[in-house]
Amino acid sequence: MSDAHAIATHTADGRPVFFDAQGKHHPQNGTLLGFWLYLMSDCLVFACLFAVYGVLGRSYAAGPSGADLFDLQLVAINTSMLLLSSITYGFAMISMKRRKLAAVQGWLAITGVFGLAFIGLELYEFAHLIHEGAGPQRSAFLSSFFALVGTHGLHVTFGIVWLVTLMAQLGKHGLTVENRRRLMCLSMFWHFLDVVWIGVFTFVYLMGVLP
Repeated sequence: MSDAHAIATHTADGRPVFFDAQGKHHPQNGTLLGFWLYLMSDCLVFACLFAVYGVLGRSYAAGPSGADLFDLQLVAINTSMLLLSSITYGFAMISMKRRKLAAVQGWLAITGVFGLAFIGLELYEFAHLIHEGAGPQRSAFLSSFFALVGTHGLHVTFGIVWLVTLMAQLGKHGLTVENRRRLMCLSMFWHFLDVVWIGVFTFVYLMGVLP
């Protein structure tokens, strides 16, 4: 049910209770539950990509391996960008609980900058690999690598677009019940991407440089 068709009253202790246009009760946590289900489906997507990489990650077709291609120093910097963005988003959630709109907007902006830095470094890595002749068509290893890392990058890009949209909604409507719920959903999504990236960093990059 969209927010536009939901109205809210409050219980005696101040908690909001939602009803739709026909007066039927709308569970407050329905959106969060639905978003958890979405994240579980996304887990399956990444699980399949990890499985594909696990099978094809050593199929070099006489081409370069991860040890030949990966720059762990660059990847470590990129990883720090994403982990720092998770911390700053946590500060935004703390500010939300304290009803400090300006602080929420500020921390979200910093989170977006870290996210853009992450995407920029990832695009630089991809461009460098392709320039070196290590594009996704070179071997099964590189095909599975670009599929897994690229899918994660697309998710981060979508998260940044969502973050900017949410900042605009906060600027227009403030910390309404709906916007706080959206902030919590984006928080779950952003931290989920951090967890996935830790798996990518360990399984793809760290293990990839081993002989």
